[in-house]
Amino acid sequence: MTTEEKYVAAVYLVVFIVLLAYVFIIALKLQRLERELAELAELALRKKEEPEQKAVAVG
Repeated sequence: MTTEEKYVAAVYLVVFIVLLAYVFIIALKLQRLERELAELAELALRKKEEPEQKAVAVG
């Protein structure tokens, strides 16, 4: 294997590792967003089930 081939292989390896890290970070963000969305949906359902309270003037 020539020096040039070693450099090309090293560059491909670096690009692959960077791409893998990018996909991993995006997957973590997606997982967090799905969890937050589930929390918001649960809050919306609870808010919908609560009886509506009327405003009363005080004083």
